Amino acid sequence: MEHLSPPELAQWLADAAREQREAPLLLDVREPWEWDTCRIPGSQAMPMASVPARQEELNPEQAIVCICHHGARSMQVAAFLERAGFSKVYNLTGGVHGWALQVDPSMPTY
Repeated sequence: MEHLSPPELAQWLADAAREQREAPLLLDVREPWEWDTCRIPGSQAMPMASVPARQEELNPEQAIVCICHHGARSMQVAAFLERAGFSKVYNLTGGVHGWALQVDPSMPTY
């Protein structure tokens, strides 16, 4: 697992928008109420508890950035996916809170 800061993820997404590299799957593992409060555009919701049962929905060859509120739950999910054979797994350090502070100050925080 690799760790990405919010500015590093923002740069990756900007590169993908310019077709300079492939966009990662943004896997948001927070609870539905958290997802409803705020989210990074383009992210896919899959609450942490559902990941083991739903991992077959994910492509093990695609880059996956795991996201939560501050980065702890997403790090656990990223480690789980690595153990399950996923080869390109990243954890967003600071989570959506860090994204709001460092990338998108208009994003609500909680």
